[in-house]
This record gives sequence, C-alpha cells and structure tokens, in this order.
Amino acid sequence: MTKTKKQLSPGAKAAVGVGAILQAVFAFLAFWDLSHRDRDEIRGPKPAWIPVILVNWIGPTTYFMFGIRR
Repeated sequence: MTKTKKQLSPGAKAAVGVGAILQAVFAFLAFWDLSHRDRDEIRGPKPAWIPVILVNWIGPTTYFMFGIRR
C-alpha cells in the first residue's frame, strides 16, 4: 500500500529528500560533463543526450556508461 507524503515518518521524508538531491546532482554532473566535452568525445549528437539525461537515474547513468568515448 502506498503512503501519502503526510503519512511518511520524518526519517523517510529525509531519505526521500536526500535521494531527490542526489538525483539532481547526478543529472547536473552529466549536463556539466556533456557541455564541457568536445563533439568527438561523445557518441552521437550532443543534443540527443539532453532528453536522455533528464530520465531519472537511468539517463545520467546511461550517459556516463555509453555516451562518452573512452
């Protein structure tokens, strides 16, 4: 059964908040990296990675694993 925001304990609310902050930081780092790399260091066109990075957790992870040429 799902709980509403009011039904969560203070510890659970803090955990959700920390998770949201970590997700935002991870996406920010992916966008920062994308903007500072040359086109030849990225697989595919840079603009195509923008909507991918916006997908929760999966997008930035995909960018860092598959988007950067090594």
